[in-house]
Amino acid sequence: MAVDTLDAKILRLLLEQPRTSVREYARILGIARGTVQARLDRLERDGVITAYGPRLSPAALGHPVLAFVHIEVTQGHLEDVADELAEVPEIIEAFSTTGGGDLITRVVARDAAHLEDVIQRLIKMSGVVRTRTEVALRERVPHRMLPLVEAVGGTTGPR
Repeated sequence: MAVDTLDAKILRLLLEQPRTSVREYARILGIARGTVQARLDRLERDGVITAYGPRLSPAALGHPVLAFVHIEVTQGHLEDVADELAEVPEIIEAFSTTGGGDLITRVVARDAAHLEDVIQRLIKMSGVVRTRTEVALRERVPHRMLPLVEAVGGTTGPR
């Protein structure tokens, strides 16, 4: 699905001012409210916009330790392990991967001991062969979408 310049401007507003109304987006862009709403509806339907809601801080929720745990899985058990991973609240993301492991997870923990407990839980899962853990020291580039939106929409800088 192609994102044109107007879509990119709407997405930029949505990212920069997520709590603003559709009516206000229309006013800022100088277009009809119905146009903005129709574009948002299409972007949702096409899977460009996948969710609405706040981004929460695991650290502020008492889980300041972030680690990436690579998991090697016995052949034929990937789905079973993925289902079990979904039951672990400290796993906030998991992806199938190529390379040295089969899955990579983003894990948060209260401290090093808690991280070890989570890893031990993973190791005990049926189908898990081994894990490899990398602890994040500092976030260098926070999660962002605006540069990508600008690149695909052919826009840069202010509206």
